[in-house]
Amino acid sequence: MSLVSGRPDTVEPVYDAIVLAGGTARRLGGVDKPALDVGGSTLLDRALAAAGDARRLVVVGPERSVARAVVWCREEPIGGGPVAAIAAGLPLTSADVVLVLAADLPWVAPAVPVLLSALRPSSDVALLVDSSGRVNHLAAAWHRDALERALAEVGDPDGAAVHALVRTASWVHVLDTGGWGRDCDTWDDLAQARQREGDQL
Repeated sequence: MSLVSGRPDTVEPVYDAIVLAGGTARRLGGVDKPALDVGGSTLLDRALAAAGDARRLVVVGPERSVARAVVWCREEPIGGGPVAAIAAGLPLTSADVVLVLAADLPWVAPAVPVLLSALRPSSDVALLVDSSGRVNHLAAAWHRDALERALAEVGDPDGAAVHALVRTASWVHVLDTGGWGRDCDTWDDLAQARQREGDQL
């Protein structure tokens, strides 16, 4: 494991992206969380814009109206969780580097080039980590072959914990210097995100 600061220092590689836009949003009463608005765009569109340089954008979740061309798929079984979603999306990608993003990270865009440039030939994955040490496994840049191995080691992805993917992986931690990995799991989170957007206007 190594830790890098929040600044890209190399040219970004060609990459594909998997954006996870399923889930049940239990703490939000089961609403369609990726369709919620922050700053005039849906959470999903913000995530897609963050990965806008991807050669291919794969969205795992129910089809919605979005602002970019994407490839849609669903996890098996539906509701099987983030590992099942990644397993469903990966075969639809082909780049050697695969970015994995949750759809509820409204501020993740600045982290994307840092994650991509932090990924080294000797590491399997670059992961976003905040100042408290909390790792965000759904803001990650993977070598494709390493992600395939990780999924194979997990076995049945239905209900698997996402941290199981990095159990035997070599990783680089990217320090989150701007609150990039803050998600919107609750109504309070959403209100804070909307307030932050308003503060920047």
